[in-house]
Amino acid sequence: MRNLTQPDLVLLAFAREAQERAYAPYSMFRVGAAVYTEEGETFTGVNVENAAFGATICAERAALSAAVSAGFRNITAVAVVGDSEAPTVPCGCCRQALAEFNPEMRVIMGGAKDDVMVMTLDELLPEAFVRGYLDQDETK
Repeated sequence: MRNLTQPDLVLLAFAREAQERAYAPYSMFRVGAAVYTEEGETFTGVNVENAAFGATICAERAALSAAVSAGFRNITAVAVVGDSEAPTVPCGCCRQALAEFNPEMRVIMGGAKDDVMVMTLDELLPEAFVRGYLDQDETK
Protein backbone atom coordinates (compact mmCIF):
# COMPACT_ATOMS: atom_id res chain seq x y z
CA MET A 1 0.00 0.00 0.00
CA ARG A 2 1.32 3.43 -0.92
CA ASN A 3 0.98 6.81 0.79
CA LEU A 4 -1.89 9.02 -0.32
CA THR A 5 -0.68 12.29 -1.88
CA GLN A 6 -2.39 15.60 -2.62
CA PRO A 7 -2.45 14.82 -6.39
CA ASP A 8 -4.10 11.47 -5.53
CA LEU A 9 -6.85 13.32 -3.65
CA VAL A 10 -7.41 15.67 -6.60
CA LEU A 11 -7.71 12.76 -9.03
CA LEU A 12 -10.05 11.00 -6.61
CA ALA A 13 -12.23 14.13 -6.52
CA PHE A 14 -12.51 14.05 -10.33
CA ALA A 15 -13.58 10.39 -10.13
CA ARG A 16 -16.18 11.16 -7.42
CA GLU A 17 -17.61 13.99 -9.52
CA ALA A 18 -17.83 11.72 -12.56
CA GLN A 19 -19.49 8.98 -10.48
CA GLU A 20 -22.59 11.14 -10.18
CA ARG A 21 -23.12 10.75 -13.95
CA ALA A 22 -22.87 6.95 -14.01
CA TYR A 23 -25.61 5.00 -15.78
CA ALA A 24 -26.31 1.98 -13.57
CA PRO A 25 -30.05 1.18 -13.68
CA TYR A 26 -29.49 -2.59 -13.22
CA SER A 27 -26.82 -2.93 -10.53
CA MET A 28 -27.41 0.47 -8.92
CA PHE A 29 -23.61 0.42 -8.37
CA ARG A 30 -22.27 3.69 -9.73
CA VAL A 31 -18.57 3.90 -10.56
CA GLY A 32 -16.53 6.92 -11.59
CA ALA A 33 -12.94 6.95 -12.76
CA ALA A 34 -10.33 9.51 -13.73
CA VAL A 35 -7.03 8.93 -15.49
CA TYR A 36 -4.09 11.32 -15.34
CA THR A 37 -1.59 11.59 -18.16
CA GLU A 38 2.12 12.32 -18.12
CA GLU A 39 1.27 15.54 -19.96
CA GLY A 40 -0.89 16.76 -17.07
CA GLU A 41 -4.31 16.05 -18.60
CA THR A 42 -7.21 14.41 -16.74
CA PHE A 43 -9.98 12.37 -18.36
CA THR A 44 -13.01 10.93 -16.60
CA GLY A 45 -15.37 8.06 -17.27
CA VAL A 46 -18.34 6.30 -15.72
CA ASN A 47 -19.81 2.86 -15.88
CA VAL A 48 -22.49 2.62 -18.56
CA GLU A 49 -24.67 -0.44 -18.06
CA ASN A 50 -26.72 -2.15 -20.73
CA ALA A 51 -29.60 -4.63 -20.64
CA ALA A 52 -27.30 -6.93 -22.62
CA PHE A 53 -24.79 -7.08 -19.76
CA GLY A 54 -21.81 -7.88 -22.01
CA ALA A 55 -22.23 -4.47 -23.65
CA THR A 56 -21.65 -2.69 -20.33
CA ILE A 57 -18.48 -0.58 -20.11
CA CYS A 58 -16.60 0.06 -16.90
CA ALA A 59 -15.68 3.56 -15.76
CA GLU A 60 -11.95 2.89 -15.94
CA ARG A 61 -12.09 1.79 -19.57
CA ALA A 62 -14.38 4.73 -20.41
CA ALA A 63 -11.84 7.18 -18.94
CA LEU A 64 -8.98 5.39 -20.68
CA SER A 65 -10.86 5.51 -24.00
CA ALA A 66 -11.45 9.25 -23.57
CA ALA A 67 -7.73 9.84 -23.01
CA VAL A 68 -6.70 7.71 -25.98
CA SER A 69 -9.37 9.33 -28.19
CA ALA A 70 -7.85 12.72 -27.32
CA GLY A 71 -4.39 11.47 -28.33
CA PHE A 72 -2.93 10.70 -24.90
CA ARG A 73 -1.28 7.37 -24.16
CA ASN A 74 1.08 8.06 -21.26
CA ILE A 75 -1.21 7.28 -18.32
CA THR A 76 0.47 7.74 -14.93
CA ALA A 77 -2.46 7.27 -12.54
CA VAL A 78 -6.08 6.21 -12.31
CA ALA A 79 -8.59 6.89 -9.56
CA VAL A 80 -11.65 4.68 -9.11
CA VAL A 81 -14.61 5.21 -6.78
CA GLY A 82 -17.73 3.14 -6.35
CA ASP A 83 -20.76 2.84 -4.13
CA SER A 84 -19.19 0.11 -1.97
CA GLU A 85 -18.31 0.78 1.66
CA ALA A 86 -14.72 -0.35 1.08
CA PRO A 87 -12.53 1.15 -1.66
CA THR A 88 -13.58 -0.09 -5.10
CA VAL A 89 -10.86 -1.93 -7.00
CA PRO A 90 -10.72 -2.17 -10.82
CA CYS A 91 -12.06 -5.41 -12.26
CA GLY A 92 -9.66 -7.78 -14.01
CA CYS A 93 -10.65 -6.61 -17.47
CA CYS A 94 -9.94 -2.99 -16.54
CA ARG A 95 -6.63 -3.92 -14.94
CA GLN A 96 -5.60 -5.58 -18.18
CA ALA A 97 -6.75 -2.60 -20.29
CA LEU A 98 -4.84 -0.16 -18.07
CA ALA A 99 -1.71 -2.35 -18.15
CA GLU A 100 -1.51 -1.79 -21.90
CA PHE A 101 -0.62 1.84 -21.21
CA ASN A 102 1.45 1.62 -18.02
CA PRO A 103 1.69 -1.45 -15.81
CA GLU A 104 3.34 0.69 -13.11
CA MET A 105 0.68 3.44 -12.86
CA ARG A 106 -0.69 4.53 -9.48
CA VAL A 107 -4.17 3.23 -8.70
CA ILE A 108 -6.14 5.30 -6.18
CA MET A 109 -9.26 3.50 -4.95
CA GLY A 110 -12.12 4.93 -2.93
CA GLY A 111 -15.61 3.95 -1.89
CA ALA A 112 -18.61 5.49 -0.19
CA LYS A 113 -16.61 6.08 3.00
CA ASP A 114 -13.38 8.03 3.47
CA ASP A 115 -11.12 4.96 3.26
CA VAL A 116 -8.70 5.11 0.34
CA MET A 117 -6.22 2.53 -0.94
CA VAL A 118 -3.26 3.40 -3.16
CA MET A 119 -1.30 0.72 -5.01
CA THR A 120 0.52 0.36 -8.28
CA LEU A 121 -1.17 -1.49 -11.11
CA ASP A 122 1.56 -4.13 -11.16
CA GLU A 123 0.74 -4.85 -7.51
CA LEU A 124 -2.91 -5.37 -8.48
CA LEU A 125 -2.07 -7.33 -11.64
CA PRO A 126 1.32 -9.01 -11.31
CA GLU A 127 2.75 -10.49 -14.49
CA ALA A 128 0.25 -8.71 -16.73
CA PHE A 129 0.04 -9.79 -20.35
CA VAL A 130 1.64 -6.76 -22.01
CA ARG A 131 3.01 -5.76 -25.39
CA GLY A 132 6.37 -7.55 -24.87
CA TYR A 133 4.71 -10.94 -25.02
CA LEU A 134 3.68 -10.27 -28.59
CA ASP A 135 7.24 -9.48 -29.76
CA GLN A 136 8.37 -12.37 -31.90
CA ASP A 137 12.02 -13.37 -32.15
CA GLU A 138 12.14 -14.96 -35.58
CA THR A 139 15.55 -16.53 -34.91
CA LYS A 140 14.06 -19.06 -32.50
